[in-house]
Amino acid sequence: MTTTSSTRYTLGGDEHLFVELSESMSLDAFFRGLLITKELAARNIGGITEICPANASFQVRFDPDVLDVAHLQEVLEDIEANIGEHEGTLDTRIVEIPVYYQDPWTHETLMRFRERHQDPDSTDIEYAARINGYADVAAFIEAHSATPWFVSMVGFVAGLPFMYQMVDRDKQIQVPKYLKPRTDTPKHTVGYGGSFSCIYSVRGAGGYQMFGVTPVPIYDPQQQIRHLSDFAIFFKPGDIVKFRPIDRAEHDEIVAAVERNDYTLRTAPVKFSQRDFSADPAGYPARLLEALYAN
Repeated sequence: MTTTSSTRYTLGGDEHLFVELSESMSLDAFFRGLLITKELAARNIGGITEICPANASFQVRFDPDVLDVAHLQEVLEDIEANIGEHEGTLDTRIVEIPVYYQDPWTHETLMRFRERHQDPDSTDIEYAARINGYADVAAFIEAHSATPWFVSMVGFVAGLPFMYQMVDRDKQIQVPKYLKPRTDTPKHTVGYGGSFSCIYSVRGAGGYQMFGVTPVPIYDPQQQIRHLSDFAIFFKPGDIVKFRPIDRAEHDEIVAAVERNDYTLRTAPVKFSQRDFSADPAGYPARLLEALYAN
């Protein structure tokens, strides 16, 4: 396939077109991909069966008997060119996720797998704080929770969000994955690998550093939990997340409220502007948070 500017198109068998927007992850690449895929979905083109956005790329599944791949690429090139001509904005939502950092469950798990870690003599969050130059764990938790995060993709396992921090690139937290993946990770673990934070939606294997847990379910295939009654997966690409540190007492209170099915997530609608964020990457996220705490 041909390449337009820095965008690369690659066939994935007969039914998939893979579009790579950048070789490295950035908020610009993510946002461009999100706008392109949203516009593609809005055009409702016959023959497209699935659109899967990712961190700096996306994939389109199509029926080759209905839609010619060359025409699909032409459509995508046109969308990308036109997006570059105007300010990109996105109607989305911001949501607060409570996090019990340094909880006992991830601590027990990480201690079982220290031989697979870069620094067996410290915890995951102690290691992350040290290699990122923070004075202590408290300062690291402040850095992780103070600024919002963009959900760039949902997947790997059902409902798991990958989140990219809304800060200047030189302030981005960077933490490598475990040297060898674990065979166990508690459900709802707040993890970190590379430049991405995530929330493990189910218990299972994993290689991301473990910082804490959230008491809020983000995946319910039975759709019995109130905030998951409309759809089994809570997060969507483009969501903005604000972590809020909590203690054990509040964690247990929220768990009890979820079990009673009367827990309400704090959310607010917002319009995100890529231009405004680029112009003021420190102040603009703070203004977005005002919508979350307006009431």
